[in-house]
Amino acid sequence: MSKSIDFRPVILAGGSGTRFWPRSRRAHAKQVLALDGERSMIQQTVERLKPLASLDKTWVITNEHLAHEIADQLKTVPRAQIIQEPVARNTAPACGLAAFLIEKQNPDAVLGIFPSDHVIADEPKFLKAIQRGIQVAVSGENIVVLGIEPTRAETGYGYIETGDLTRDDAALHVRRFIEKPNQNRAEDFVAAGNYYWNSGMFVWSARTLANAVREHLPETAPLLESIAAAFGTPKFEQVFHELYPKCENISVDYAVLEPRSAKGEHLSHLYCLPAEFTWNDLGSWASLYEYQLDTRLRGDPEGNVAESEGHMTIEAGNNYVYSPKKFVALVGVENLVIVDTEDALLIAHREHSQDVGKIVKELSVTGRNELI
Repeated sequence: MSKSIDFRPVILAGGSGTRFWPRSRRAHAKQVLALDGERSMIQQTVERLKPLASLDKTWVITNEHLAHEIADQLKTVPRAQIIQEPVARNTAPACGLAAFLIEKQNPDAVLGIFPSDHVIADEPKFLKAIQRGIQVAVSGENIVVLGIEPTRAETGYGYIETGDLTRDDAALHVRRFIEKPNQNRAEDFVAAGNYYWNSGMFVWSARTLANAVREHLPETAPLLESIAAAFGTPKFEQVFHELYPKCENISVDYAVLEPRSAKGEHLSHLYCLPAEFTWNDLGSWASLYEYQLDTRLRGDPEGNVAESEGHMTIEAGNNYVYSPKKFVALVGVENLVIVDTEDALLIAHREHSQDVGKIVKELSVTGRNELI
């Protein structure tokens, strides 16, 4: 990558990871857990980006419940660049705030937006893809999204419909973004061959994103600009807490990308880079089970994956068990998720692991905040 390009990674780490309850809690969410190794998800995210940008150019957008833990895990990232949202407002305000903050420093800086909780293998291919995205982003008012080639008809992801290649074969034009489809549509997308999963990873210049927010979120943009203007002053926290809750609660996909795609694939300046690296968003206990089984990190001959003091099975298969302080015996059960923590026990069918977040909502409604 050219030395003259000022690349700034922005890591989104404000989610609560409710589908990984009871391990994931409000103050100790998925992104600060070590789900597939010794380092936490956010530590892995920062580490893989280090070849592209120094840590003093890395930004993290999180919430007040996680900021202390993240700062403790990322001691080399400047504390002022770990931004605490006073309330959750989805990804558009988070990305927009980063754009306005960095636009003040260098409008030509290129922002890379990265979720904090994805697993990525083949890191050299990942770095190559981001470098290609940066080159596309600096060649105009371009927005680049990394697309993942579907391996199944997944209904839990958004999709990107792509058109033809750019003249230099650097990327694919984007025709439209599609929110999570039903099973039949997902099967059609996979069969068509020109649809990709939306990875949630984007590359664009600070100016491009800031102008897109000004265009598509005209009421929210002035609020974010005022917050950015106060950054580094004694009034920042007050302004942030006063204005940020007034921002529209909307994803960057809905706010910016979908309106842009409506302009047509050759006018929208939206481009998709198909990823050649292995990607997993670990969106549920079932996906963690499948990931660990596929990568052979764990797993017995019956397809059970257990993180425990030991386990024994009798006519039991395809179960996921997390119980690090206990020996676990499984008899005559299949396709279960069993997660044992100090104050809670989860037992669910793997096919229903996407519904675990509903438990957290119910706990909130019933006032069991100590378990959230």
